[in-house]
Amino acid sequence: MAKGHRSQIKRERNAQKDTRPSAKLSYARVSVQKACFVLDAIRGKDVQTALGILEYNPRYASGLIKKLLESAIANAENNNDMSKENLYVAECYADQGPIMKRVQPRAQGRAYRIEKRMSHITIVLDEKK
Repeated sequence: MAKGHRSQIKRERNAQKDTRPSAKLSYARVSVQKACFVLDAIRGKDVQTALGILEYNPRYASGLIKKLLESAIANAENNNDMSKENLYVAECYADQGPIMKRVQPRAQGRAYRIEKRMSHITIVLDEKK
């Protein structure tokens, strides 16, 4: 059990909070596997290169991730006073979201289940040292 007053506990918890600029897209209508193909291509790259990769990537998830990356860059510039030239993609990952379950009618009165998957995509930026 934590010691101290509730406000002190909150202060300590907020002191450990990650201050790097980030952006999160919740409930994206793309599966984790398909989003990870695009995220693997931009992980560790500087933001200009990552935007170029996303611009010409034919996958559906690249459009969502490009918009998310632009949001993370704007957060870095406005909230953390960072320069766009020094930023790179430190972390990017997709977590499993809820699954919409639908039914597809099949022959002889059967029904197959169709699972429409969602994901939560997160991009964390950082400055080059």
